[in-house]
Amino acid sequence: MPTMLKISEGASLALHTAFFLVTNPERRLTTKEMASTMGASEAHLSKVLQRLVHAGLVESVRGPKGGFALAKDPRMITLLKVFEVIDGVLTPESCLLDRCVCGGRQCILGDLIETVNGLARRRLEETTLADIAANRRVNGRKAVA
Repeated sequence: MPTMLKISEGASLALHTAFFLVTNPERRLTTKEMASTMGASEAHLSKVLQRLVHAGLVESVRGPKGGFALAKDPRMITLLKVFEVIDGVLTPESCLLDRCVCGGRQCILGDLIETVNGLARRRLEETTLADIAANRRVNGRKAVA
């Protein structure tokens, strides 16, 4: 299905992992159960988790009761931070192509690209993991994983 907004698979895994961890604070989640729920490769998810651990957002505990949990207060972790741990700093772009081929004077789409990128960045910046958890409780659905 076509969409204007695309993010990398790694960033998507990181955001979904953060969701699972914040909505299941009572226990540690394993790579296997999260990968299974997301239909993702355990190997790829492991690499994403390593980066989140290295960034200090997630903690890892080994052993029979081990797994992953958030390492910080969810009110202090924004979706932008999770995204940027995986994909790097989100920079404003004004062109869909890697290089401008239309002369750069004025985009054929006007300011659409800059507007969409700005809206996405603001949403990621303003939304914390605590907001996601609160929204999940308000909607009354059981968290996955």
